[in-house]
Amino acid sequence: MSKKLKQKIYTVIFEAETPSGRNFDIVLLVLILLSVLNVSLESMPSLNAAYYSWFRVAEWVFTIIFTVEYLLRIYSTPRPLRYIFSFFGIVDLLSILPSYLSLLITGTQFLLIIRILRLLRAARIFKLTRFINEGQVLTKALKASVAKILVFLGAVITVIVIVGSLMYIIEGPESGFTSIPISIYWAIVTLTTVGYGDIAPVTPLGQILASMVMIMGYGIIAVPTGIVSVELARSEKNAANTRMCPNCHQEGHLPEAYFCFNCGYRITPEQQL
Repeated sequence: MSKKLKQKIYTVIFEAETPSGRNFDIVLLVLILLSVLNVSLESMPSLNAAYYSWFRVAEWVFTIIFTVEYLLRIYSTPRPLRYIFSFFGIVDLLSILPSYLSLLITGTQFLLIIRILRLLRAARIFKLTRFINEGQVLTKALKASVAKILVFLGAVITVIVIVGSLMYIIEGPESGFTSIPISIYWAIVTLTTVGYGDIAPVTPLGQILASMVMIMGYGIIAVPTGIVSVELARSEKNAANTRMCPNCHQEGHLPEAYFCFNCGYRITPEQQL
């Protein structure tokens, strides 16, 4: 009976592909968002003064729910220690620990730190299986884009140094461009379309150069976005044309593969993703 109950809990909590697992993920997501909202609203002095007791009750309700969930994860998983010391296991613990610590230790500064630590609950969203899968696709796309983006950033840095040096020569200290580093700072701010306005060219030639830099700024944003988008599309296409080993969960097997190249497990056509 205990083993059957443990398996049922494991299916609900860890297996998001089942109907009960999907429903659990949705409920957990709503609770996490409400908890973060509660902590955020509590930090507002006017609301905290008016509804302090309500915030405290809500916080302890969330803490108890997340504590029960954390204990159920430890109980149902075949390897409790592996979960406890995993990244998401530590995040789960840190998300409930601050409330209990607030009972033992007092102090305004410490309570402020605890309040901030409770926002770690937002990180728990990423452990939901569907988010992990999407996150893995994004990570692969970013890794595949690194070389191209680095080359692009190298070109951008070169342009920034040249533009900054030219602006220093054109404008000079009279316009606030007192040194090449200051001029490079202006080039970065302008090229990224931030435009603080603390330094601005006053000569016609400087203004023409500034206008060109502003126009280039839109390309600075568009190019890396395009690179990552292409890699994302490629990753999704590859994922659709490959299979995953049901034994070790190694991905990247070709459709015609019969054995996992990682663990040697036999892969049949019926086990395609």
